[in-house]
This record gives sequence, structure tokens and C-alpha cells, in this order.
Amino acid sequence: MMTDNPPPRDRQPPDIVRAHVFISGHVQGVGYRYSTWDTAALLKLKGWVRNLRDGRVEAVFEGSGDRVQDILQWCHQGPPHAEVTEVAISYEPPEYLQRFDVI
Repeated sequence: MMTDNPPPRDRQPPDIVRAHVFISGHVQGVGYRYSTWDTAALLKLKGWVRNLRDGRVEAVFEGSGDRVQDILQWCHQGPPHAEVTEVAISYEPPEYLQRFDVI
């Protein structure tokens, strides 16, 4: 006699964190955006990164809280030739982005 198995329990997706970051210092012309893209890809994060006219780099990261914290820690150093003086972080509601872009 066959019995129906109960449906699998609904699983909540992992909590998604969104961090909006402004990085100051000598962060343009040193490969900061593309190094950020590489690091985000390794951490499986979504979001974007771009240069600002005032010399800062702006980025948004979405993903699990621990991985977002990992990239935020990385942002304080950046690639080898960067000289980071400040990382300003604010947290926002996630937009559930689908990829990571360099703008």
C-alpha cells in the first residue's frame, strides 16, 4: 500500500543583508572596483560598485550577513595599491539583486 509523504517543510531563505558603502581615500585608479567585483564573486554576493566624481567609491552588497561582513572588512583595505581612509556603512532593506555589477 502506498502512502503520500507530507510536503517538505517550507524553508525560509537565509536572511539577506544589504550594506550601502562609501569608501574614501586613494581608491580610484588602483583597481578597487574590479577587485571588489572579484571579492564579491568569491563571496557569492550581489550588488554593484562604482566610482564617484568626488574620488570615493560607492558600493552596495547583498547576501548573507556573515559574507557581507567579510566584504565590509575587506573594504577597509581593498586592493594592494589602495589607501583607504574611511568606510562609511549604512544598512538598508534588501532589493534582492540578481548579480554584481561594476558601474
